[in-house]
Amino acid sequence: MDELTVVVTGGTRGVGRAVAGAFATEGATVVVGARDADAVAETVDELEDAGATAAGVRTDVRDEFDVERLVETASRTGPESGIDAIVAAAGVYHGAAGETPTDRESYSAFDDHWRINGRGVFATIREALPHLNEEARVLVPTGPIARDGKPGYGSYAISKATAEAVARGFATDTEHVVGCLDPGQVATRLSGGDGREPDDVAPMFVWAVTDAPAEDVDGAVLGLREWKRATR
Repeated sequence: MDELTVVVTGGTRGVGRAVAGAFATEGATVVVGARDADAVAETVDELEDAGATAAGVRTDVRDEFDVERLVETASRTGPESGIDAIVAAAGVYHGAAGETPTDRESYSAFDDHWRINGRGVFATIREALPHLNEEARVLVPTGPIARDGKPGYGSYAISKATAEAVARGFATDTEHVVGCLDPGQVATRLSGGDGREPDDVAPMFVWAVTDAPAEDVDGAVLGLREWKRATR
């Protein structure tokens, strides 16, 4: 995997940070983007201290020009030009998990959930397209909340459904492999700290880039069952 260049948005914490570490461990060049510039620098230092080739760009996925700078940097960072994988892991949840019902959601929370979790995925994929190598794969982390109604998740759930629809749209309209991965509930700030540890599910993303059949990933939502069945 030492010839692969992987971009991870939201790569300084939660699932994104664990995924960045998993790819770095396998020898990939990893480029992380996140809104906190200090956290980006710290993450890059940690990856490099562990022996990886890494870079980072302060990136707010609500701003397509930030995303453009991120993917342009990534395209020049690896041993070969271009990008081999994108993990669009940047996300936000305003409020306590399960305590933000749709009928009491504020307009500002709805707008920001959509801009980061939905439009942010669109911007990440859209800006990356000119830099994606022929066999590149784009992965969008998702969860059952995007498809199965559960009380109290309001516009966060709506934004995750939007992200899945964005992925399907790019899978349909481009030649690139674009799909969603559902690792189940993961213990992050977005979930209230309950669920599987991010490090335990990060290898699922490595598998989806390197070993999963392209036709199984493209336009689909792959979950723990498919990953475990393929790797046991």
